[in-house]
Amino acid sequence: MPELPEVEVVRRGLQNHVEGRVIARVEVFHPRSVRRHLPGAADFAGRLVGRELVAARRRGKYLWVELGSGEAVLAHLGMSGQMLVQPPGTPDEKHLRVRMVFADDGPELRFVDQRTFGGLSVEEVVEVDGVPLPVPVAHIARDPMDPAFDPAAAVAALRRKRTEVKRALLDQTLVSGIGNIYADEALWRARLHWARPTDRLSAAKAGELLSAATDVMRAALDAGGTSFDALYVNVNGQSGYFDRSLAAYGQEGLPCPRCGRPIVREPFMNRSSFSCPRCQRHP
Repeated sequence: MPELPEVEVVRRGLQNHVEGRVIARVEVFHPRSVRRHLPGAADFAGRLVGRELVAARRRGKYLWVELGSGEAVLAHLGMSGQMLVQPPGTPDEKHLRVRMVFADDGPELRFVDQRTFGGLSVEEVVEVDGVPLPVPVAHIARDPMDPAFDPAAAVAALRRKRTEVKRALLDQTLVSGIGNIYADEALWRARLHWARPTDRLSAAKAGELLSAATDVMRAALDAGGTSFDALYVNVNGQSGYFDRSLAAYGQEGLPCPRCGRPIVREPFMNRSSFSCPRCQRHP
């Protein structure tokens, strides 16, 4: 699933290409791609026709476009969802699921999703701490790139969790935006093993870890995100390049950039965790 840098790249593309435009027609080609919109595909399309896309927003890994009047289109990218901006008449992508055509006859917005784990829905917007959020996102914590992010509060929440530190990093109600890739990279930078108990972290070390997560995500954002195959692209269909700079994630058997020991892979929550056995000793 895309993490904060990848979603932010897509958000910026949407902001540049679709904000302020009015939807003239919506076509839904696969009902599974609007399954979270419980009234169904016809209602989804009907509620969008004539609506203006006001602003592209993000919190953590969650992406939406405000419609005004208290609603938003929430996009779940899943493992393979793509939001693409294409000129009218461009041949349809093989896995095109939803098309939005605009009143100005300019580029279309297309939702493409090979595995159909993602989807779109129209959601009510509520205010949380002065910020308008779609209802399914209302419980999600601020992310480290949010101007109102409170590092001290996040450190305290992390240390109170009483679990393994990587599980706490992935808990979107504590700190949002961090997934498996950037958790491993942040832990490598902070020299922490993923299984370190959070209640054994000093406030200084927890702060160092969150700073590392912020730094690695900023670097990934500058590189356009992380792409391991053709499934993650920005709105123009271009892949990110941060995978070339990864120190730990996916680097099993390769030398640690810091000490030279081979990176190891361990099972973690039905996924994998990558670390250096010398720099990140098991607790």
